[in-house]
Amino acid sequence: QVQLVESGGGLVQAGGSLRLSCAASGLTFSNYVLCWFRQASWKERDFVAALSRSGDMTNYVDSVKGRFTISRDNAKNTVYLQMNSLKPGDTAVYYCAASSRYFIRTQTREYNYWGQGTQVTVSS
Repeated sequence: QVQLVESGGGLVQAGGSLRLSCAASGLTFSNYVLCWFRQASWKERDFVAALSRSGDMTNYVDSVKGRFTISRDNAKNTVYLQMNSLKPGDTAVYYCAASSRYFIRTQTREYNYWGQGTQVTVSS
């Protein structure tokens, strides 16, 4: 049984930082593209960042470029999202996801497995 478990969310002031983690089990971790999505209240789930199988290619939504960094540790079966210079507009539930596709994808339908989400709230 595949499981993705996020952690690291919380309440932070604008300008602060958080590091999200997503621990995976039940799959061959290095064979999956990994991604973070987020969903704010009353909105659709949006792409944030993705990372290739080997970790050498990334893709970010424009609004987080230069502030967020996605990384993976295949030995620990864990993907991370380092979030710096947080803004109130970053407030959302953050989800990690894994795709068996070979190349990076940004659409939710391309992802096979999902975590339960972790809340990030940025106060002004």
